[in-house]
Amino acid sequence: MKTGIATTTMASLPQTIILFLLLLGAFAQARDPFACDSKDAKTSSLPFCKVSMPIPNRVTDLLGRLTMQEKVRLLVNNAAAVPRLGIKGYEWWSEALHGVSNVGPGTKFGGAFPGATSFPQVISTAASFNATLWEAIGRVVSDEARAMYNGGAAGLTYWSPNVNIFRDPRWGRGQETPGEDPVLAGTYAASYVKGLQGNNGDRLKVAACCKHFTAYDLDNWNGVDRFHFNAKVSKQDIEDTFDVPFKMCVQDGNVASVMCSYNQVNGVPTCADPNLLKRTIRGQWNLNGYIVSDCDSVGVFYNTQHYTSTPEEAAADAIKAGLDLDCGPFLAQYTENAVTRGLLKEADVNSALANTLTVQMRLGMFDGEPSAQPFGNLGPKDVCTPAHQELALEAARQGIVLLNNRGPSLPLSHLRHRTVAVIGPNSNATVTMIGNYAGVACAYTSPLQGIGNYAKTIHQMGCADVACNDDKLFSGAINAARQAEATVLVMGLDQSIEAEFRDRTGLLLPGRQQELVSKVAMASKGPTILVLMSGGPIDVSFAKNDPRISAILWAGYPGQAGGAAIADVLYGTTNPEGKLPMTWYPQEYVSNLPMTDMAMRSSPNRNYPGRTYKFYKGPVVYPFGHGLSYTNFVHTIASAPKVVTVPLDGHRHSGNATISGKAIKVNHVRCNKLSVGLQVDVKNTGSKEGTHTMLVFSKPPAGHWAPQKQLVAFAKVHVPARSQRRVGINIHVCKFLSVVDRSGVRRIPTGVHNLHIGGAKHSLSLQPVTLGVIKS
Repeated sequence: MKTGIATTTMASLPQTIILFLLLLGAFAQARDPFACDSKDAKTSSLPFCKVSMPIPNRVTDLLGRLTMQEKVRLLVNNAAAVPRLGIKGYEWWSEALHGVSNVGPGTKFGGAFPGATSFPQVISTAASFNATLWEAIGRVVSDEARAMYNGGAAGLTYWSPNVNIFRDPRWGRGQETPGEDPVLAGTYAASYVKGLQGNNGDRLKVAACCKHFTAYDLDNWNGVDRFHFNAKVSKQDIEDTFDVPFKMCVQDGNVASVMCSYNQVNGVPTCADPNLLKRTIRGQWNLNGYIVSDCDSVGVFYNTQHYTSTPEEAAADAIKAGLDLDCGPFLAQYTENAVTRGLLKEADVNSALANTLTVQMRLGMFDGEPSAQPFGNLGPKDVCTPAHQELALEAARQGIVLLNNRGPSLPLSHLRHRTVAVIGPNSNATVTMIGNYAGVACAYTSPLQGIGNYAKTIHQMGCADVACNDDKLFSGAINAARQAEATVLVMGLDQSIEAEFRDRTGLLLPGRQQELVSKVAMASKGPTILVLMSGGPIDVSFAKNDPRISAILWAGYPGQAGGAAIADVLYGTTNPEGKLPMTWYPQEYVSNLPMTDMAMRSSPNRNYPGRTYKFYKGPVVYPFGHGLSYTNFVHTIASAPKVVTVPLDGHRHSGNATISGKAIKVNHVRCNKLSVGLQVDVKNTGSKEGTHTMLVFSKPPAGHWAPQKQLVAFAKVHVPARSQRRVGINIHVCKFLSVVDRSGVRRIPTGVHNLHIGGAKHSLSLQPVTLGVIKS
């Protein structure tokens, strides 16, 4: 059995080319300083260049030296140079959703940087439920980003991650998100951001950005697009669902930026809404960073949504709402006139620039020579390293979800399954595996190549592409299945079906894919395994119910090493551990469900089914959190409190009571160290070692506000065969055992909360205790 990456890599290049690339790398690292160049005596001695001064003082000094014309040209993503102060131009727009990306003008591949490590798409990595992995990926991506910056090939401000909720299964960008659960999405956000930004106090390795704030999860559906969409959202759903990942990103991840979205929320463009930007992100959550618009959002709310009468009013509204940077030219064109006309004060412009300049200084961009700074030694040698590529492979393994396994039929046997038919439009996929917002991968291992490391393969596409519009290639695929000892069908979607500005129309496999799968399964003389590549869920009920289809795997978009990871799972080198980060609904779910209806909770009165596992009560193909293993894990709760007292700061003698309907307002609770500690024994009763992904759900006391259940914690534990491991879990009461009332107020329901961990259950009673009185 061969292992490792099965395609061309840097290591296999001729020595002369490697030498040339290394020389290029040495040249590429000689990046000139962005500002404060020690060779420029005229500017390097200015106060804003003094590293010993506190950053706020340096920012104030710099702002005092800029003219109004210079200031407005710094309000946009392609910020202009200020030559008289020794400041170069800067492109703010770079992306690093799951690896350094070539989306956005800030990053250029080629020369010393022909590629970068391309990790699985976020929806796949989310399926690992592994916060340690998410942070590790962030560290690798920021190493490669810094290396490319040092070589003049990238910026230091990355508009990633996307932490919107995967609310509707048809959304083309659901693949970019960590799934449908707010706590999962928020934990992912904080972990990935910490990895990207580093842990050097207030200094930043790179500046991350959580996007798109808020209630943005429709691109182009049934004649409604994101530029025209007004998301009508209740206060309850905003607080309970849509804002949770952003709040966790800011407060737990300390992210350096938040991006506002194209859509309106309740009639106001998000990038012009002071309640969202100034009062919530900066005021309540204390963002330490800048707020940026999605690209051309300010132009969109003026030109497309006609929200203001003049472009100057649009510029003024955006800046006064709390926007600091415009991805697009709009603020550079109209802000100066807005000030001249009295719609905006220069002090407002200064406030916006203070936020962006502070981030640039935290990045070290005003500290002179990049090579003399932390991370200044990173270069081409630190991109696409063997360790980085191994992490991409490990991430892909951890994100694969085993959906079905009859018999069981998997893992395949090296002895019995030595010839494998590899069939399907994604069977030899490369670029498809890295999804969208990707860059140029270091190398690829396709599913065909990965399986070829374990067995002799007979390859047939079956369909020319994922659209699968005809059956011309069916006969070759059917014949291959008849000859082989096992058949692997690699089907699913790609960016032609689901993408930015391309929402899906339904949930079934495209074209005649289903027909191909069924016909091949009927002909196959050995086990037939269905592998699905997709970002969104697919209704594969036909395959789930077909006894000839032995097993089903969801690989998501598994990144550059996806084919190796798929093969490792198929042959049991890797024991699958992924869990679905979103519900897989039947096609009927979306047949009468407008994407434009933002309500999360079900409403029987209007025949509305509700959304996500928290509120939808109907049939599913596979539920949120589903995922099988090649072994069996049993949970026992070893220790857990039966009663937890919730300390109140007091009560108010007013209509808006602290305790209403047996639910306590969170802001009246002493939340700091209020947590529930559990000890859970996880026993592996099978014959294979494996890593178990443990999900902890809480079912709150019944009430009008409560979800059916909600994810409150998750953990990973490796357990050898026929062994047991104890896992400690801490559940923050205010954050995770609370619900949100109809007014958008977060409350802790008193009474019995039922915790569910696999088959184990525990009842926990929350009881309020008043410690003092709040004066009204």
